[in-house]
Amino acid sequence: MVSAEPTASMFTDLSIRPVTRVDYDQWLPLWNGYNAFYGRSGPTALPTEITQITWARFFDAYEPLFALVAETNGHLVGLAHYLFHRSTTTITPICYLQDLFTSEPARGKGVGKALIKAVYEQARNTGTTRLYWHTHESNKTARRLYDQVAENSGFIVYRNHEWTQQKDPLRPH
Repeated sequence: MVSAEPTASMFTDLSIRPVTRVDYDQWLPLWNGYNAFYGRSGPTALPTEITQITWARFFDAYEPLFALVAETNGHLVGLAHYLFHRSTTTITPICYLQDLFTSEPARGKGVGKALIKAVYEQARNTGTTRLYWHTHESNKTARRLYDQVAENSGFIVYRNHEWTQQKDPLRPH
């Protein structure tokens, strides 16, 4: 049974935990909300295959991709997806927080900060010495939170759109 949409008073009972297979029906609306925020909905939505593969990767021991969810009163209100990768500048892997999203009622209630702290803890537990993420410069709400829990490294991200789109046939054009 899925509980009612969370209210402000419910956020005192917040827990952060790894996603489980039974979470799919509550994780999917959060995933879709995250993608919609970045313009991936309707005709530009990610193909279903990408969502299915992403979900499967969370439970594949050979994949370096992980997911945490924020839960209150039996209802998922946030997600964080992160992965570990090698680097030429460290011996230990680096942790990249790829996706962070909270439902509308959860915003401003400490859910995003709790998810980030939980990813920090997961990274620490693996011996990782670096955790990073990026967001769009226009995402002022997220940047206010990020400025509280991390420092802006000043790096600018470049992508070659032509090459990227040619290499991933599942990605919408």
